[in-house]
Parts: sequence; structure tokens; C-alpha cells
Amino acid sequence: MQTYFFTGAAGYIGSHTAYYFLKNSDCRIVIFDNLCSGFKQNVEFLQRTFPNRVEFFEGDLGDCNALRNALKSYKMSAIVHFAASLIVQESVQNPLKYFKNNVANTTNLLQISQELNINQFLFSSTAAVYGEPKTHAPIDEKTSPNPINPYGDSKLMIEKILHSLEVANPKFKSVILRYFNVAGALMDKPGSLGQRAKNATHLIKVAVECATGKREKMQIFGEDYPTKDGTCIRDYIHIDDLASAHFCALESLKTTQTSEVYNVGYGRGFSVKEVIDCIKKISGKDFCVESAARREGDPSILVSDNAKILQSTKWNPQFNQLETICKSAYLWEQNLQSAHPH
Repeated sequence: MQTYFFTGAAGYIGSHTAYYFLKNSDCRIVIFDNLCSGFKQNVEFLQRTFPNRVEFFEGDLGDCNALRNALKSYKMSAIVHFAASLIVQESVQNPLKYFKNNVANTTNLLQISQELNINQFLFSSTAAVYGEPKTHAPIDEKTSPNPINPYGDSKLMIEKILHSLEVANPKFKSVILRYFNVAGALMDKPGSLGQRAKNATHLIKVAVECATGKREKMQIFGEDYPTKDGTCIRDYIHIDDLASAHFCALESLKTTQTSEVYNVGYGRGFSVKEVIDCIKKISGKDFCVESAARREGDPSILVSDNAKILQSTKWNPQFNQLETICKSAYLWEQNLQSAHPH
């Protein structure tokens, strides 16, 4: 049985990816998470659904002893690294937190993985490494990275560290996944796994909180962008499709033993206003939306060219409709509301 080490898998993307791995292969997953933005409920759901296949270590990547003990608990086949601080606005205001938590802590993880001879590494990067692309055409992996905020900078630094490590140790191979905007909830068992958030910043999550009455209103940050309706355009991807992309990328790495960088998105963009309209339509609720100033570090258009991952792996997206993404996010939010009514 293969054992995978998942950092940050008490969080949104990590927990869904762990579910996909456990459901689609005979594996064990060791989760390492400090629960600062993750949720114990996500780990408990995985442990209930897949008895005796999910181990949990509560620990911080800054604590090398805790990290080493967890990594030595089984013979690890690969590391899947999600743990990170990830709010763009916060990174602009508190850059040191981002460089310490994202970059320094990842070097701890890599150092110990090298001591223990764990040479397969799957890294969750971000489309934020591209910054504000010169062209508004879909961005492919050859586009020169040029982050415009410390969050994107921190992820790009980790990508560079991984490339350097591959030169130093030819056995070490990595797959870097540059995510576009992730939303939605587990389609397999509705109501069991979705996006929990202590204070949500993602557009679809914020909008469904409005639609379920959890928030009174929301804001559109900037309506003067050079786009069809003046609001930012993004490529939204369903969480289950992102989870399967991790699985397919790692399977491909095992076969080819070649390091790769992949964009993970659908190659289609929707504006902020289109997303809000979609959620209003699905929910039948007309919530209050206010106009606000642009946020620092927000590019106007960010859409992926996903040809490479489609051609190089067996990834086959199943839920690539905006309505499907929004509906699953809305149903999950309704379920959260009924579980914890105000």
C-alpha cells in the first residue's frame, strides 16, 4: 500500500484531494496540519469514510522535530504539499508572514524529505505567479511568471527551489500545479465536504454566504477594468476536478519520472458580475451587491490554457460548468447553515 504525506489537508483543497486519492486508489494518507486555517471536521470525515487509512498529526511545518516524526511514521511514497497562507490582500499587508510560512517552512519540509529519501513531490502553486499578463489570451505554462503580490512571489520562490533541488539531486522529481480559482463542494456525497472558512474572501463563497443570509451584502472590487462589464475575469474550476488533477499528475509523474508544471483550470473566463448573477439565479435570492474600490494585487483577466495537463495526463474534467460549480457551493452553504443556524 502506498502512503502519501499530505500537508495542510485539513483545509479545503487538501481534504477534497485526499478524498479523491482514497476513493480511487488503495493508499494510506498521513495528514500534517496545524489547523490554523484547516478544520478538524474535514479530517474526521475522511477517517470515518476510510477507516484505518487516514492518520492525522497536528503540527506546524516550522517545527522540524514534529515534521520529522510524522514523515518517519511510515515509508512515504510521495509528498503532496498544500499547507500555505493564501490571501492575496493579507500578503500585501503582511509579507513576512507569507515568506516565513510559505517559503521557509517549505524548505524545512524539503530538507527532511531529502534526509528520508522521499523524492516525489506534488506542489500546489497558483496562477498568481503569472501576475498581470501582458496578453489577455489564455496563459500557458511558458508564460514568464511575474507575480504582483507577495503571495504569488512566495509560491514562485518555492517553484524555483524545487527546480534547484532537481539539479542537485537527479532522483528528486516534482509536479507543480498552478491553480486558477477553485470553488464548489464534493459531488460524491453532498453535504459532507466543502469550503469551510473562518472569514471567506473567495468570490463564489462570499456570494453563496449572501444567498443563504449569512452575510447582509457583498462588494465588487473595481468596476473599471478593461473587460466586457468592467469587472475582473477569472477561470473557475470545480474542487473535484482540481482534486482529480492532483491524482492524475502524480500518476503521470510515477510513470514518466519527469518533473512538470501544469496549469489547472478550464480555459474559460467569467466576470465577477456573471458569477454573482449565476448565484442569484440558482438561489432565487436577490442579495445586496455594492461597488467598491479595486483591491491591491488583482489582475484584470486571468484565464488558463490547460492543453498541457489534458495532453500529458489522464485528467478529464467532469464538472466544468459555472452553474454546476455555483450550485454545489450554494447547496453546501445551505447545508452548513442548517447544521449551524444563527
